[in-house]
Amino acid sequence: MSFSGEVKQELAKRISPARHCQIAELAALMHFCGDYGQIGESQGGKPVFTLGFQTENEAVVRKGFTLLKKTYNIETDRTLEEQEIQGLLAKIGGPGEPVNPLLIKNSCCRRAFLRGAFLAVGSMSNPAKGYHLEFDCADEAKALFLQKLIRSFEIESKIILRKKYHVVYLKEGSSIVDLLNVCEAPVSLMNLENMRILKEMRGAVNRRVNCETANIAKTVTAAAKQVEDIEYLRKYYGFQNLPETLREMAEIRLEYPDAPLKELGGYFHPPLGKSGVNHRLRKLSELAEQARP
Repeated sequence: MSFSGEVKQELAKRISPARHCQIAELAALMHFCGDYGQIGESQGGKPVFTLGFQTENEAVVRKGFTLLKKTYNIETDRTLEEQEIQGLLAKIGGPGEPVNPLLIKNSCCRRAFLRGAFLAVGSMSNPAKGYHLEFDCADEAKALFLQKLIRSFEIESKIILRKKYHVVYLKEGSSIVDLLNVCEAPVSLMNLENMRILKEMRGAVNRRVNCETANIAKTVTAAAKQVEDIEYLRKYYGFQNLPETLREMAEIRLEYPDAPLKELGGYFHPPLGKSGVNHRLRKLSELAEQARP
């Protein structure tokens, strides 16, 4: 199962204890993926309706019908008369209607609504590959409403038009963690955090290795240039013409061509610091440049 599927499985099992939160989540499911329509008439000639949810995720469908049963005692194995369906839609709103602000006036109800929205139209990429969470909204009004609701929890999101959908999306790992917390998905949140920590550790190790590799390459290149300059001085300038301090430095560098500056300093008596070694090697390089035609 994908990470997105695992998140939905966890959210589908979460049932708010408060009825007003259950209604808010049911309203989200109806708003984003609800479906109803007349399927015929009763024996008395009255129109009868069916109610459902347009989603391929069975857990989401079960959650929707569980909420219908808990909030309005509507069974899933029967049709609804026109008065019942109109009464229900008047309370929670239909798929194409604006959400009643009274349904989400409380913070807990906004959490429940966002949970329902993710179940209905949300998805999330595998955090091991990248951070991306989105809601595919059928129209701009729904996308703007959802963005505003997410912002009420101080979480920023963006909207992009993709084919026929207005997509509300988050790409920051920390923002996605915050949203999972709002939706009350602690297990998925912890799994995401573990992946984030592992990725950050790997990134830090890679950066350190790259830095050390670059430093080693730089040191090797500098040492090779120093040896080249000293060899030139020995051949065309003569060690006997060098000051004693520089002659000793030249001989030690030739004897230990791969040694770092600190190690080179240890071969002097008394030992010489890195800055002293670097100063003498720089002097030798300057003499070599002056000696070259």
